[in-house]
Amino acid sequence: MKFSFRPTEGAFYELFTSAARNLVRGTELLQELGLPGAEVQSVSERLTEVEHDSDQITHQLYQKINSTFITPFDREDIYSLGSLLDDVMDHLEAAGNLVYLYGLTSLPALPRELHELVNVLDQQAKLTAEAMPRLRAMKDLEPYWIECNRLENEGDQAYRMLLVRLFSGEYDALTVLKMKEVADELEAACDAFEHVANTVETIAVKES
Repeated sequence: MKFSFRPTEGAFYELFTSAARNLVRGTELLQELGLPGAEVQSVSERLTEVEHDSDQITHQLYQKINSTFITPFDREDIYSLGSLLDDVMDHLEAAGNLVYLYGLTSLPALPRELHELVNVLDQQAKLTAEAMPRLRAMKDLEPYWIECNRLENEGDQAYRMLLVRLFSGEYDALTVLKMKEVADELEAACDAFEHVANTVETIAVKES
């Protein structure tokens, strides 16, 4: 029988789970931007509120690290995972804010490929939110990081096709610049989800 000297105290796991659930809120708000008649300013403001919530969760996590003598797993890994979850939220908020600030919803329609990229992010967010509670037992996590990495590849493909669309001549040069900046933030969020999954894999391997 394997004995562990690590505590089973659940505050860290709860904070990771809360942070991941915030990411689901973030991707769902991004999806709202593509709906007919969406209140773009309201969506942008709510995204900012969710991002502030995520910052607060990250702050609580860091405080918990600094005030806990023995942590459930390596302090560096706890810090890294919390920071990476926060990074995802930063990219989601930036993308939503730019869509609003650049007035991109005044276009007849946002590119289909952009919606596909947001849909990939939504799948990654839900997958991550489902996985975080399983950190406590360190079980059944492999399917999560495998699928999250597969989705990142799918997101890369959607991003490339979006670039092809943007540079096809369909849009004027200024709109292309604005939309590419949004696309870059979405692609960065997709990559950041993969970084979260890779960190979870590293933690699981260390703790096995």
